[in-house]
Amino acid sequence: MNTEDIKVCVLRVGGTNCDAETQRAFTELGAKAEVIQVSDMIKKRNLLDYNVLVFPGGFSYGDYVRSGVIFARHLSANLGKEIRQFVDEGRPLLGICNGFQILVEYGLLPGFSGISEFPEATLTTNEPAGFKCKWVYLKQENRGKCAFTSAIPAGKTIQLPIAHGEGRLLFPKEKEQALLKKIIDQDMLVFRYCTKDGETAEGKYPDNPNGSFHDIAGICNPEGNIFGLMPHPERAMYWWQQPTWTRENQMLKYGDGKLIFQSIINKLTKTNH
Repeated sequence: MNTEDIKVCVLRVGGTNCDAETQRAFTELGAKAEVIQVSDMIKKRNLLDYNVLVFPGGFSYGDYVRSGVIFARHLSANLGKEIRQFVDEGRPLLGICNGFQILVEYGLLPGFSGISEFPEATLTTNEPAGFKCKWVYLKQENRGKCAFTSAIPAGKTIQLPIAHGEGRLLFPKEKEQALLKKIIDQDMLVFRYCTKDGETAEGKYPDNPNGSFHDIAGICNPEGNIFGLMPHPERAMYWWQQPTWTRENQMLKYGDGKLIFQSIINKLTKTNH
């Protein structure tokens, strides 16, 4: 597949607010990306016409009940068959911030045994509580399974911004160690919050900004085609989005966020650059 043949669907509803930036990130790299209202997808479009599906950030349906749960249930009721086929065919699916919450509520992540009937994890209120909007450091922990991080060497530290009030990833207390082992063994761990020098955050604020278990900021499913993360790569696409852009000489055109989008394009075009 050529880059210009890649069709990306950025799915939005009321409350979504990061769709345009996500679309631009893909189009900047040569793919064809469309922002589509979920009602239009249900009534007029076919999800299977697209190669990549993205749930962008925001506050879908006002984040009532729990973040992402209404959108997840709406999708399951109206596009469940198409989403299952999309996933079964191994097509890439990305969830950013609210999108990650949607993937968890839908049962697509962690996805230990495919799409689960009930959520296997939760993304809940930050600890310390409050909406956090800041830049964080992330360490790439994946060994090659995740389709969205192939352009990021294992162990590399990158910088992306967060903007969420419910980003603390937790598993059932009685299962958390067993599930963590499974995530590590199956190469589902992708990003962990860390220090600027790449040292483990060890659950300590502010390096771990939300109290997430094992400092987890992003995971993929066992097959590696579904990826969710709380930080926003679309807000770190260009040099002028960086927090230090007025203080440092900018030698690169792009920021670290580009690596996420470039990785999936490389995967679909089977390139290594």
